[in-house]
Amino acid sequence: MSHIEIGSLSEYSKTFVPPEYGEDCRDEDLRSFRVGGLKTHQPLSSQQIEILVKNNNTAEDWDRILVSEKFDPRLVRNCEFWGLVRIGDLSPTYLEYHELRLPVGLSNSTIICCDIGDNVVMRNVHYIAHYIIGNGVVLFNIDEMITVNHAKFGTGIVKTGEPESVRIWLEVGNENGGRKILPFNGMLPADAYIWSRYRELPKLLERFLSMTDRMADKRRGHYGIVGDRAVIKNSRIIKDTLIGADCYIKGANKLKNLTINSSQEEPSQIGEGVEMVNGIVGYGNRIFYGVKAVRFFTGRNVQLKYGARLINSYLGSNSTVSCCEILNNLIFPFHEQHHNNSFLTASTLLGQSNIAAAATIGSNHNSRANDGEVLAGRGFWPGLASSFKHSSRFASYSLLAKGSYPCELNITLPFSLVSIAEDRQTIQLMPGYWFEHNMYAVVRNAHKYGDRDKRVIKEQNIEYDFLAPDSAEEMIRGMEVLGSALEGELGRPLGAGELADCDRIDASVELWLEGMAYKRRVRILHPLRGYLWYRKMLRFYGARELKAVVERMVAGRGRGRGRSAKLGEEIGKRYAHPYRNWENIGGQLIPQPELEKLIGDVCEGRIDTWQRLHSCYDEAWKAYPEQKTAHALYCLLYSWGLDFGDLDSERIRRILEESVQTAGELLERAYGSRRKDYENPYRRATFRSPAEMEAVWGRLEDNSFLKSYTAEIQEYCREVRECLDRLP
Repeated sequence: MSHIEIGSLSEYSKTFVPPEYGEDCRDEDLRSFRVGGLKTHQPLSSQQIEILVKNNNTAEDWDRILVSEKFDPRLVRNCEFWGLVRIGDLSPTYLEYHELRLPVGLSNSTIICCDIGDNVVMRNVHYIAHYIIGNGVVLFNIDEMITVNHAKFGTGIVKTGEPESVRIWLEVGNENGGRKILPFNGMLPADAYIWSRYRELPKLLERFLSMTDRMADKRRGHYGIVGDRAVIKNSRIIKDTLIGADCYIKGANKLKNLTINSSQEEPSQIGEGVEMVNGIVGYGNRIFYGVKAVRFFTGRNVQLKYGARLINSYLGSNSTVSCCEILNNLIFPFHEQHHNNSFLTASTLLGQSNIAAAATIGSNHNSRANDGEVLAGRGFWPGLASSFKHSSRFASYSLLAKGSYPCELNITLPFSLVSIAEDRQTIQLMPGYWFEHNMYAVVRNAHKYGDRDKRVIKEQNIEYDFLAPDSAEEMIRGMEVLGSALEGELGRPLGAGELADCDRIDASVELWLEGMAYKRRVRILHPLRGYLWYRKMLRFYGARELKAVVERMVAGRGRGRGRSAKLGEEIGKRYAHPYRNWENIGGQLIPQPELEKLIGDVCEGRIDTWQRLHSCYDEAWKAYPEQKTAHALYCLLYSWGLDFGDLDSERIRRILEESVQTAGELLERAYGSRRKDYENPYRRATFRSPAEMEAVWGRLEDNSFLKSYTAEIQEYCREVRECLDRLP
């Protein structure tokens, strides 16, 4: 049976919104509202109509073609007009973009019920209906461009008269829809995280749905918009899509039910062969070369390239994805995934992640149900050809070596290397691996994320540093686990002499831990060295904050004034009660009690809009520096076994002097881990000579990051010396 309907031509351009949806959905009211009112237009003069007819233009009704005072009818050729069409100024000029130069005017186009701004190029647009076109826009070679009366532009709402079943959900973090969220323009990763994780709170889910419904007008009849200075060329189907100012779209196959955010400061680009349906594109996105995206949300400054597939997923700001496949994921900012055979499904990644070639995260289901998932802290780096079973959880900065992991994992020790032994069954874990063997990467990444944050408006605040409350708490728990296990193996508490001889202890102890792999123990490699690295980095994390606190206090007292014995007590009065439990919401760290208060305020209706909730995130961020200081000082005291009362001038001096030594070691290890690449004979084997290698790689001494990191460490050491000079 044919689904083609036949209607009277006299009704062709009328009743965009059927009358049964009421006066609130009248076409002209919503059309004018959409652009905040229109400039003055007037009917065509008889002379203008004569020129238009002579130029082979036709109209359903010339009386319904309204134009501005500076409209030049000579610039309109071979066009069909249906319904009410309003046209702005047309002047004998041309527009040029990327060496494509086109004269201003309308030609070879079928235009139905549209508003067209000033000095627009509309050439070979075969069918355009119910769009508002901004000023200085170029529309060139487009097959179909329409908006229907119930268009939702990618948001998860339902329009008047629609059933609930048409609502678009994003099924993030889990394939069975148990963590589904509704997309809306302006959604932050914190919103997506709270909505998807706190599923046991039905009142919260109800409030979030209501808040989302209020983000958009439910009335039918809103027109699509193309913002000022946008360029759209050589594209096939554009339907129900809002397109922001300065957006550039070329060669797209299909764009349907979308909001494409773009501005003069953060222009977005959509390129060749792209097909996108049911989603929201963030400001400053670059999406090219055969990308397929369905039911998605992308943050600011996201790049999708080379056939990437993004389905049922939220992809955070400053992320780059090429070639690979991403299904049912919630991904925080700074995600990298570049390779054609990388696969990621049903995961929640808390930022700064990097998926290597041939990684298959979630592809090897080990259950009859599709409800498994992966949860990984910041800095999740699965290695080449690594494969994991659902469900698994990983601490911050987990690096996983190549292998098909035979069981579910629950890695609680941060900054660790996870690997499989030669028997292909034994799981091995080396705590503190990043500090011991790849300091260059861990310190460089912290700087890289700050440098690569290209958001003009940073609507979600992000913690870049690898030393922060989330990773520090994991290191504290790691010290407790490793210390207890080592003492059990040795049959006595760890002594100072044994700590100094950690290589001998690690060689003599074979340590296995329960609870990190399903139905098997995990072998811990170099456990004492990992314990010492955790302790050292906690001390360094705390010493940095102690230096800043002491500087402020000594400056307030004046040089040499005050009793040094009271210094620690004064610090304790302000920082003695740190938050211990922290949550990563979209890259922003927040104490768990504060997050629970926010959630309670949403449930009780005290926070009733997304804008207010976002303001609460900003307020929480303002309090974060003091909270982080208190937490870092707690970590410092924990790692030294001290109380605030023990922090006299002599103890502070010793702590800060040790931090200078640690800073120097971090710098040397950063150089050392990069130097290994230069000294590796197999990496050098591809070069004819050291001169060729230097020409290709550049000199180690000229490495831009190492130079800036050297300056940073030197500045820290100088500040410590000045602080010590001012201690009473």
